[in-house]
Amino acid sequence: MRIPESELIINGDGSVFHIHLRPEQLADNVIMVGDPARVVMISQYLTDIECNIASREFVSVTGKYNGKRITVISHGIGPDNIDIVMTELDALANVDFNTRELKPEHKALNILRIGTSGALHADIPLGSFVLAHMSVGFDGVMNWYANREKVTIPAVEEAFKKHTNWLPVLPSPYFVKASPKIIDLFRDVTVKGVTISACGFYGPQGRIVRLPLAMPNMLEDIESFRFTDSGEDYRITNFEMESAPLAGLAAHLGHNAATVCCIIANRYLQSSNPDYKPAVRKLVEVALERMSTL
Repeated sequence: MRIPESELIINGDGSVFHIHLRPEQLADNVIMVGDPARVVMISQYLTDIECNIASREFVSVTGKYNGKRITVISHGIGPDNIDIVMTELDALANVDFNTRELKPEHKALNILRIGTSGALHADIPLGSFVLAHMSVGFDGVMNWYANREKVTIPAVEEAFKKHTNWLPVLPSPYFVKASPKIIDLFRDVTVKGVTISACGFYGPQGRIVRLPLAMPNMLEDIESFRFTDSGEDYRITNFEMESAPLAGLAAHLGHNAATVCCIIANRYLQSSNPDYKPAVRKLVEVALERMSTL
């Protein structure tokens, strides 16, 4: 089936519409970050730089680490940007830009998103690395795609909505697992996490500045929620804004993806670490070492 020009826009230089990469510029291993400045920092570890492209909040560099090609790309803030970046990365890997048809052989990308986050329990220390074995989407992105139940966990979703007295006016939350391949790569250096992706930083994450919350007991209800899946016990560990749509879209599209976050605040203890950049740099170094083995 030919994909129409209106549905997948290809720029005049052969690059995909938003992120401005061409198919040959994308490596099979991808590190995603929110901040464009973090792409600049990570690129300092790379050799043989092939491209350095900036378009709005999307900055991309492809080079080598330990001889292995890696693409580093920024996605900005929020789940809507993940919908853009994941769709366009998949198109670069699996659509023939000349014929606008799917390539005969599917390519699975290996994707790690590096972020920062606030923990929800006292025993998750500042500076630790939480890998989202599972993510909870408060954003609603996956609800726009057919057959999302193929990659989500409906029974846990219903239990969560009941436990939190979820309001029907809010997007229905979804639970989705990260790629076992990426989990196994970082299992020994991370905390097992269940990460919430919110559609905002303030109210959607239970913060009160001037406006009252529609669900005033949300944080307490989230902290107390426990569930079991495939014989493993879980609790929700942290908040951020992108892990669920990344894991969901990647699983739906046949890619390996997960999010790892450096904990820079603890919502339970009401503490934070403004000098978190050295810990993030350490996480980047670990990520590059592990991803270059794939």
